[in-house]
Amino acid sequence: MFPDLFSIGPLTVHTYGLFVALGFALGISITIKMGKRRGISPQQVMDMAFVMILFAILGSRLLYVFMNFHHFRGHPLDAFKVWQGGLVFSGGFLAVAAAMAWYLRNQHLSFWAAGDLWAPALALGQAVGRIGCFMAGCCFGKPTDLPWATVFTHPHTLAPPNIPLHPTQLYASFAGFAIFAVLIFVNRARKFQGQVFLWYLILHSTARLFIERFRADNRGFIPGTEMSLTQLISALVLLAAIVGLFVLKPLQRQMDE
Repeated sequence: MFPDLFSIGPLTVHTYGLFVALGFALGISITIKMGKRRGISPQQVMDMAFVMILFAILGSRLLYVFMNFHHFRGHPLDAFKVWQGGLVFSGGFLAVAAAMAWYLRNQHLSFWAAGDLWAPALALGQAVGRIGCFMAGCCFGKPTDLPWATVFTHPHTLAPPNIPLHPTQLYASFAGFAIFAVLIFVNRARKFQGQVFLWYLILHSTARLFIERFRADNRGFIPGTEMSLTQLISALVLLAAIVGLFVLKPLQRQMDE
């Protein structure tokens, strides 16, 4: 595909970074509009966005470096080259969840209300960011002879060149757009705080478990199994979110009485 969008002298604009930034921008824009309807100011949204962006990049990059430690041990400076691809969503999500729980508690804001507010933006941001992932060739799929297979030929691609591969990045992007549409509907019919966020976790984890079956890049595997670390995290999050749906609604009902 096109990992390098264009160059001006020594400056190169990487397609991956551009689409990730675009995903963040669209997500923040939508959240500001949704926040106004719930009495949350644009400044509060921007403050939360700063925390989320910072820890999303740190967490997702740290997990990627951990899973590919054999490479970064010999090339430590490569760990800072985020623009070349290499962000693991699961790591970013866990880091953001922990950071936001701390931040929201100190700001006396509801974690579940904030989760509902940001869930559609997360899905949309992922959908857009995965297009950049596709352009860079990271998160590539297994070889296939399906008619929609993608062959990467660019010399800077992160995918194995000249081999028909599952376009797993586009699978994830399509899933993200679909999840975004579903969450907009769930948001309008929301019955309790946390409902939209939990449905995001359920839908995203389910999609991730399915798409992971077609991935070929190294995500770290659980010893003695064929399950990747990402699949394990997704399965645990899915289970926790399903339990949360059954627990949170009656719990909040009791608190309101």
